[in-house]
Amino acid sequence: MTPPALRNSAAFPALAASFLVLATAGPAGAAGCLLEPQGEGRVAAVVDARSLRLEDGREVRLAGIERGGTDRVSGRAALSAIAGGREVTLHGDDDTPDRYGRQGAFVFVAGSEHSVQSELLRRGEALVSSDTSEKNCAATLAAAENAARDAKLGMWAETTAIKNAESSGDILSAIGHFSVVEGRVLSVRQAGAITYLNFGRNWTRDFAATISRRIIPAFESANLGPKSLENRRIRVRGIVSSRGGPRIELFRVGQVEVLGGK
Repeated sequence: MTPPALRNSAAFPALAASFLVLATAGPAGAAGCLLEPQGEGRVAAVVDARSLRLEDGREVRLAGIERGGTDRVSGRAALSAIAGGREVTLHGDDDTPDRYGRQGAFVFVAGSEHSVQSELLRRGEALVSSDTSEKNCAATLAAAENAARDAKLGMWAETTAIKNAESSGDILSAIGHFSVVEGRVLSVRQAGAITYLNFGRNWTRDFAATISRRIIPAFESANLGPKSLENRRIRVRGIVSSRGGPRIELFRVGQVEVLGGK
């Protein structure tokens, strides 16, 4: 099962309007990240850029972030530097393992005021996944990502860290990867149960973000109805797929960031 904190389809609307800049100030409850303790342990191994294995055998998936880009080695090395062999505490709303047996949690190294997730984001080694429903946690992660982007750290040192919606070929090279795409919505069209935010004139070749009919109410509640996004410059994040042209499916309000007026 996916923890409730990670599956709320409305995921904090504040992130959708703009990434809030808030200071982090201490583990979980003390840091404004209001999540319950889920236990503690020592990190025995770093499985990948987002997963740890504790000495007691538990595998922990870092909640609230995604690996940035396609460089698996860099992300894993960064996580090892932060948490490898360290005593950690886990926090979250639900410690039920997912279908792969991994426990989703916010992880804090003993003695640190910042989550491992925030540290990875501050180094430019991860992206906010936008699926954290606890508003303070989400804002803290967004602030950490913003700081790295402003300082051009890690992935943000590359001009291609945010993909141009007009460069379909570049976006297609990231199929299967979590990516951030920025551009102007040229048109909004509905086909059956799917609404398309089209960033180009050729609907079968250019980039589009898609929203299922059942998700529309969450966007409208956040004052982000699809039609209101037409001719707006926005940033979207999610897994890139290909259905003719490159696509990112929008499941949550937090996947959309409005960047400017019409």
